[in-house]
Amino acid sequence: MRDMSRMLRQVQKMQEEFARVQQQLDGERVEATAGGGAIRVVADGHGRLVEVRIAREAVDPDDVETLEDLVRVAVNEAHARARELAEARLRGLTGGLGLPGLFP
Repeated sequence: MRDMSRMLRQVQKMQEEFARVQQQLDGERVEATAGGGAIRVVADGHGRLVEVRIAREAVDPDDVETLEDLVRVAVNEAHARARELAEARLRGLTGGLGLPGLFP
C-alpha cells in the first residue's frame, strides 16, 4: 500500500511538472526563415504562429506560387523547431520513455 501511495505522489509530481513545462512553452519562441530571410515566421513553443513577416521584395504578383512555397517552408520549419523544443523540455520529465501520443 505504501508503494502505491508513493507511486501516486510521483505521478502527481510528474503531472505538475508537465503542466509547468507546458506553461513555459507558451512563452518560448522559435523562428524560421525562407527565401534568404524574405519570409520570417515566429511560433511559440507549442507551434502556434505568433508572427509572420514578408519582405516587400518577396511579393511578386506574377509569381504568387513562389511566395506560397516560401511561406509554407518557413511555417513547417517553425513547427518542427517548436516540436523539437517541446520534446527536449519534456524528455527530462518522461526519462526518455517515448510515450505515444505525447506529441501530435
